Amino acid sequence: MPGLFFSHNNPTELKEAECKVAEGKVHKKKQKAFGADLKSYLKSMVPHPESGIKSSTSRKVMFSAEEVMQWSQSLEKLLASQRGQGVFREFLKSEFSEENMEFWLACEEYKKTKSDHLHGKAERIYEEFVQSNAVKQINIDYRTRETTAKKAQDPTLTSFDEAQKTVYVLMERDSYPRFLKSKAYLSLLNHLQANTLK
Repeated sequence: MPGLFFSHNNPTELKEAECKVAEGKVHKKKQKAFGADLKSYLKSMVPHPESGIKSSTSRKVMFSAEEVMQWSQSLEKLLASQRGQGVFREFLKSEFSEENMEFWLACEEYKKTKSDHLHGKAERIYEEFVQSNAVKQINIDYRTRETTAKKAQDPTLTSFDEAQKTVYVLMERDSYPRFLKSKAYLSLLNHLQANTLK
């Protein structure tokens, strides 16, 4: 059969092809693992209909359809909700961009820091998210990265404001609209609305 022939002269090419196939399998496994993780996370937060638990009982319902619907009004409302942050963070993990959420939350926490702890916290945030070889490097332009680096050396409560705003806008324009269209968000909302009608 023409075209179905492998050269045994170059074992390197064969090994590279095997590696690519193996990498594809690993990526698929990661996607499946994410789906299972998100599913179990959501199940732990939403009461099961068969359990017969209603919101009027002593056990607290974690989500309400109204709260989940409010998340679609703005990213600000989504991030104002602890449960919304959790669901959005799981979604960002599926897109391999959870560093944006982690950085935004770190900045929110940083703003509450007492002045004698500013230097240490600023250094940690800079090293983890901002510097060019950071483990969880955020996607900001060169000028913002340089400005933030200078501000982090002599930190104030507003040292990360510009970078935080850039990351917020990135999430608002990019990840947030996809989150609202995602299967995870829509099925959670549908499930809660169906339970409300019962």
